[in-house]
Parts: sequence; structure tokens; C-alpha cells
Amino acid sequence: MNENEEILEYIYQTSNMGMQSTKDLIISLKGKDNKIKKLLPEIEKNYEKYSKETEKLLNKKDLKAKPIGMMAKVMSKMNINKEMINDNSDSNIADMLIQGLTMGNLELTKHIDNYAKTADKKVLDIAKSLRKFGEEYIEKLKVYL
Repeated sequence: MNENEEILEYIYQTSNMGMQSTKDLIISLKGKDNKIKKLLPEIEKNYEKYSKETEKLLNKKDLKAKPIGMMAKVMSKMNINKEMINDNSDSNIADMLIQGLTMGNLELTKHIDNYAKTADKKVLDIAKSLRKFGEEYIEKLKVYL
């Protein structure tokens, strides 16, 4: 796998995991009056945008985007449900989301730095855009802490 494929695959999997986790969180908050709920559809739509964009680029290279493993999905959903049972406050939800965005951005930064000189500019631009999305939403979520 070359650097472009590796970065695209990482973006695809990260955005899919973020999209799925956000959907699970939206479902968990159904019927609750959390103020943070209004921000979740925006996050989900952004993740979906990156997922679709990278999937198209992978398909153009005749590569099949690898879906997230079932175990990872189940573990994420169980984690969200456990957290929501323990504490479904806006502060706790914001903390969970910030942690996820931060972890994603750290790995994304490693990919960007490792391949800054060898990857296609378009691929790096997508990676930088996803990182910027993460940074922006970390700031938006801090309001709820």
C-alpha cells in the first residue's frame, strides 16, 4: 500500500468510526433534553462527507475501502451505552467527543507528517481538512465542559 492509499484508508476508517459513534450517541440521546444534541448532526454530516470523499478516491484507484471491523463497532457502541448509563450530562458527552477527536487528530497528524513530502497534495489537503474539522469541533465542544 502506498502513502496515498494509507492516508485515504485511515481517513475513511476514522470518518466511518466517527460517523457510526455519533449516530449511536444521537440514538442514545433520543428523548433526552441535552443541549449538546444540536451539535451532533453537524459532526455526523462532516464525518459522512469525509467518508464519501475518500471512498470515491479509493474507488478511482480501483481500491475497495475497508469497512470498520464488527468488533470495533460493537465495542464503541457498548462504550457509549455504558458512558450514557453512568453519566449522560453534556459535559461527559463533550469530554467523550473531544477525546475521540483528539485521538483521531493525533494519528492524522502522524500520517500528514510522515508523508508530507511523498503523498499527493490533494490527499494531504483532505487529511489537513479533516484535522481542521476536528480542531474546530473540539473548540465548539469545550463550551459544554
